[in-house]
Amino acid sequence: MKRKLFGIVYSNSSLAGMNRRALWVTQTGVLLALLIVVQAVTSGLGNTLVTGSLVNLILIVAVTTGGLASGLTIALLSPIFAFMFGIGPAFPQIVFCIALGNAVLVTIWHLIAGFNKKQSIVNFVMATVVGAVAKFGVLYLSIVQFVVPILLKMPAPKAAMVSGAFSFPQLITALIGGGLSILVVPVLSKALSRQRAR
Repeated sequence: MKRKLFGIVYSNSSLAGMNRRALWVTQTGVLLALLIVVQAVTSGLGNTLVTGSLVNLILIVAVTTGGLASGLTIALLSPIFAFMFGIGPAFPQIVFCIALGNAVLVTIWHLIAGFNKKQSIVNFVMATVVGAVAKFGVLYLSIVQFVVPILLKMPAPKAAMVSGAFSFPQLITALIGGGLSILVVPVLSKALSRQRAR
């Protein structure tokens, strides 16, 4: 069956494809904007646990409801925008490392409990633990062990502060974000599935 839209004839399958693409773009854009707003609002609180946990939750929501491309888009762009808006780290080298850590997190979530995977509690717990450890490892090795002491050569007090922010708190916030996703993702997945079926 075919329909006419703006003077062009489309099949139902092509219209469905356009609707899915439009939904993907909209969902990814909204989540990216939400992540930036969350960072802007919570950064003033000075509580990295709140900010980091919500950031990780949004990354997980993106990859589990929109797929790997959506998750990676937000994972890579959000630290860049945060840097540009002055709500993230002041050093581009650290921004790159955060983007890499985010990308590792969403890739692991995609492989274990992603958009096309079985989204069970067991898979969510596994993705939470493996993703959190992997992201922590990437950030610790890249920032604490390489960027801060070798590239930036920060003085000891500042180096200790930056290194502290990108060590174990990153593991905790990734675990909290994963835990919150167990409550949030199933509800959003059902709502988006109904939207895609239209």
